[in-house]
Amino acid sequence: MDFETSSKKVDALTHPRNAVVVGASDRPGSWASRVWRNLHEYSFPGKVYPFNPGRTELYGQPCYGDFAALPEKPDHLVVLVPAPHVPELLRQGAAAGARSATVFSSGFGEAYDKAAEKLGAELRKAIADTGLGVSGPNCMGNICGPASFVTLTEERPLSPGQGPVALVGQSGGVMLFMNAALDERGIKAGYLITSGNEAGLGIADYIAYFATQPEVKVIFMYSEGLKDVARFRAACRLARANGKEIIAYKLGHSEAGRGAAMAHTGSLAGSIEAFDAVAGDLGIVRADTLDDAVEICELLVHTGAPRGRRLGAITLSGAYRGMLYDAADRNGLSFPTLEQKTFDDLNAILGVGSLVSNPVDGGFGVLTSEQNFLRSVEALDADANVDMILLQDSLPRVKTAGRGERYIKLMEDYVTGKATKPIAFITPTSHGQSDYSRGIRAEVPHISFLQEANKALRAIAKIARSRELEALGMDAAKLKHKQDAAQKAAIADLRQRARKTKAPLALNEYESKELLRLWGVPLGAEALVKTPAAAVKAAEKIGYPVVLKAVSATLLHKSDVGAVQLNLANARAVEAAWKRIQDNLKKHGVKDKLDGMLVAKQAKGGLEVVLGIHRDPEVGPVVMVGTGGVLLELTKDVAFGAAPISREKALDMLAQTNAGTLLKGYRGGPKYDIEAAISAIMALGRLAQDLSGIVHSADVNPFVIMPEGQGAVALDALLIVE
Repeated sequence: MDFETSSKKVDALTHPRNAVVVGASDRPGSWASRVWRNLHEYSFPGKVYPFNPGRTELYGQPCYGDFAALPEKPDHLVVLVPAPHVPELLRQGAAAGARSATVFSSGFGEAYDKAAEKLGAELRKAIADTGLGVSGPNCMGNICGPASFVTLTEERPLSPGQGPVALVGQSGGVMLFMNAALDERGIKAGYLITSGNEAGLGIADYIAYFATQPEVKVIFMYSEGLKDVARFRAACRLARANGKEIIAYKLGHSEAGRGAAMAHTGSLAGSIEAFDAVAGDLGIVRADTLDDAVEICELLVHTGAPRGRRLGAITLSGAYRGMLYDAADRNGLSFPTLEQKTFDDLNAILGVGSLVSNPVDGGFGVLTSEQNFLRSVEALDADANVDMILLQDSLPRVKTAGRGERYIKLMEDYVTGKATKPIAFITPTSHGQSDYSRGIRAEVPHISFLQEANKALRAIAKIARSRELEALGMDAAKLKHKQDAAQKAAIADLRQRARKTKAPLALNEYESKELLRLWGVPLGAEALVKTPAAAVKAAEKIGYPVVLKAVSATLLHKSDVGAVQLNLANARAVEAAWKRIQDNLKKHGVKDKLDGMLVAKQAKGGLEVVLGIHRDPEVGPVVMVGTGGVLLELTKDVAFGAAPISREKALDMLAQTNAGTLLKGYRGGPKYDIEAAISAIMALGRLAQDLSGIVHSADVNPFVIMPEGQGAVALDALLIVE
């Protein structure tokens, strides 16, 4: 996907030649006065012009009411006027030569206001017609450190300049909080973009631009709703290909969270599970909290990603060793047993015999000399069982006798010269920084200082998991799938049927299963029949015992109304079951016209799981697998993956659920046909890809996996298309 045009727009937005404050005001505390102050406070080198038709002079200089009257062509418009005036002002400014604009104004439909929706459409058209690079509306301004260009409405002191982090998000407040937290830790954000409602440029455009900026190491994004997931994917892949790290904080964990996102930006927020499935393929590290995002940023900016989940550590107390053990267990990390050579080397260094373990207790001689400390780190660095090294210590907040400073600088030299693995310092608790500690921080840019055991190890685990998922996604992307004639015909038929209905269309069980069969999901022997006699004939061909079910696209919960009859052992039982189903439907007042009855082989044994496809309104279709049964909604023991699904990704999805444990033979239980399960999950991945614009959802429940080597079978299915 081409980002050349949008990147030129972002560059014009962040590196303007001049700025015109449209709606300029000297009223104390107003956003217009804050923007004016910040443009001058942080030494923007271009000219800043006040624009307000109601004033002839502001801030001791001429105030303009006509773009043509400006001493030079306008370049960037800082728009702080009521919403109804914005579209026309953008058109006038663009006609006069402006290349970009920041629209602070709100009232364009972000709260589902019908009148404002029309105004929002006018704004989008004005932006499209003029080609302006626009951030907003409903935003709080931006920072471009390299250009000393600050339109952010923040009153508290800022420190714009070159920095390794770029912040972009739909909430100005979140951007302010994140910027302040990073600044406290001595991490500078070179860019801060509050993208607002994104009527013009969106998060994907900013990510693609930051992907090409050499000083940017880490991109932090806050999203309430993605407007173009294909463009988002392409931007993230560009960033990752250019070596940039991406951290995401996303609304959508709860129904309330998704509702807040809709009310705030007018975006339809998708489920966090679906976002994670897509983000995992893209190498995005999703943070659960802003505190976690800061910790992840600290690690990625200064140390880089861990190479795996196995840690080595040197602590200053036995208690902290225990805290690290607990945190590792809680976050899926480990402190493995050290190699014998490492064990022997540490014993020789420390002289403490069998007391050496991982983490290494620094009280036993590590801190007695710089030489012992360095040799101990070297021993862990050489251990093949260790992926990352943690050292307990913190940045001194006041000048000390010097041990801390010396050991920290010793590690900076070691990391830049000899280290083969990531090394980070870690503290027992979270704490603030001082000017002194930030000064030391600036002198050791290749080491991170993580705070609090659980938070720190959670950050490590999040990054390690993102690397695992990205590798799985890259492997899956290599899969080749070519539709056969039957699949193409089925797709064409579904498209035609979908066009004839305005609402989502449910396929009956037989149609749903036939579609699944075409894509490789295994079915048992079954037949759709119209009469009791045909049912008996089909049952005898399939072989008793059989199941009889009513088939109707409108009858979604058959068992609730007695429309499923099990364990039918002979012809008389089949005929009686036919009558019972008809009687049950009448008893429950079901007047739906049946498409027939389904005769199917009765499955015996096996492990019930659920498979499915969910088309998330934000990120598109994702595939689901989980433990089946009546408690599915309660336990939510499921995992999601974005299509395509490779064998390795299917295995990983299963491993995230209890079903994956049961398949392997839990506590001496039977082993099940895991290869059949993998094959079915991959088949659903192909179906999700091929029907991405058609399928609304697919539910295969139960999907029964038989004992090892005996395959699997879909016992029930429902597909909804639109």
